[in-house]
Amino acid sequence: MREIAIVGFDQLPNVRRTPYSDVEMVRRVVSGALEQSGVDRKKIDFWCSGSADMIVGRPFSFLSALDAIGAWPPVSESHVEMDGAWALYEAWVRLLHGDDFQTSLVYCFGEASTGDIRNVLTTQLDPYYVAPLGVDSISVAALQAQALLDQGKYTEKDFAEVAYKNRKAAANNDYAYLRDSKEVDDLLQEKPIVGTLRQHACPPITDGACAVVIATREYVEQNNLKPLAWIRGFDHRIDTQDLGGRDLADAPSARLAAEKAGANDAPIDIAELHAPFAPQELILRDALGLSDSTQINPSGGALAANPMMVAGLTRIGEAANALARGDGKRALAHATSGPALQQNLICILEADA
Repeated sequence: MREIAIVGFDQLPNVRRTPYSDVEMVRRVVSGALEQSGVDRKKIDFWCSGSADMIVGRPFSFLSALDAIGAWPPVSESHVEMDGAWALYEAWVRLLHGDDFQTSLVYCFGEASTGDIRNVLTTQLDPYYVAPLGVDSISVAALQAQALLDQGKYTEKDFAEVAYKNRKAAANNDYAYLRDSKEVDDLLQEKPIVGTLRQHACPPITDGACAVVIATREYVEQNNLKPLAWIRGFDHRIDTQDLGGRDLADAPSARLAAEKAGANDAPIDIAELHAPFAPQELILRDALGLSDSTQINPSGGALAANPMMVAGLTRIGEAANALARGDGKRALAHATSGPALQQNLICILEADA
């Protein structure tokens, strides 16, 4: 199998409401990722994007975003109506196909501030049995949190400790726009929003964009590029859409994806988990069998800044950056989509050998 490396990554500052248009957001991150990678824009063989019109609030927003990369002369381009992590998976598979393509640039963008994101996300629910109940995304997350509490292994204080850890890490990295100095006991004094979920256990509304450049080993060596990390495994799986048909306190699709991607082949030093709600980090940590020595979300994670359709690909980029800094030798990056960790993607990265 061809070896493929991440050679460039860039993201916009995470903000409550972006002043930029779709094209402006994409142009900035595309330029930043290309500059870091050292790959000329004209040398990109395949472009792939991830976004969702229902999030951005405009029809065919991914077509207007093409203005940022320039569609003339004609380019080979694709789009997934998903988080950019799935667009990276498509680009990775495309580069594995043969020698015709050597490089790819993946970008994604999302503006959760343009609408009521709690209700927009109900479009992910089963349209016949669940959506008519009128439950929003936080209500579904509250059901999952209660399922975890009912097992007796974790408490609401554990949720608060996850939130405190992530926001402290994000503030240290100048990553999150949502900052507070509250300690764990102070967080527990917040009034619950739904069920047991308090504000600190929920993600902030975030606008953002990011881009990743990947290239084959042949291209890297021929052009003397410096990889951030090498992609050693990639897989994604899905659980049933029926919320009553699965254990909400577990993530079997994440466990299977990690196994197929090769997560168990060697120790994981860094894990960037796409867990927008605090209980979800605990569920993923157990499902993936992460040890106490693994650094979990050193960037701050999606609980600190959660741009829709972007936060998953950002986990991969942040994991690659951590390896490039020398923070570890092997990383696991995770992305999720759908209600209550329904769909899960795992990317295994290793530092440049």
